[in-house]
Amino acid sequence: MITIGIRARPTGVVYAVVDTENASVVNLDQVVIPMAFDTPDALKYVRSNFLDIIREYGIQRAGIRATEPNSQRMNINRIQIEGVIIEAFASSPLKGYYVGHIASIASRLGRTRTDLKPMIDGNVAYDVDGWADMSKEEREAVLCALGADNNA
Repeated sequence: MITIGIRARPTGVVYAVVDTENASVVNLDQVVIPMAFDTPDALKYVRSNFLDIIREYGIQRAGIRATEPNSQRMNINRIQIEGVIIEAFASSPLKGYYVGHIASIASRLGRTRTDLKPMIDGNVAYDVDGWADMSKEEREAVLCALGADNNA
């Protein structure tokens, strides 16, 4: 199954398209919001890009790494981007999607939050090609995509 994992940030979105049958990363990239865009145009840009990506890769399920509710550094731009992506998922032909914090992503992968944190930080290897060379945000996106295979 082809899934996508999303990790938003204030200036764009890191995403991973994964073939969950063999845990291979099909595409690992980012959508960077042009600095000249005001908020409505930036959100429209993100939504449009993700609907195109879903169609292009034939993505069936998706996951988005959401901002932790107790985060010390809440960023309104990131939260707005996450909301627009969730709306795009709801408007798309996806079979299912989830919005997850670290604990729920870990649960979908059959792990604990304590197991997942060192993997995300790159201190523990994971059975995905190029894992050690990925950024923290890229690892989160890959794990979200792998967790999307376990939609209820």
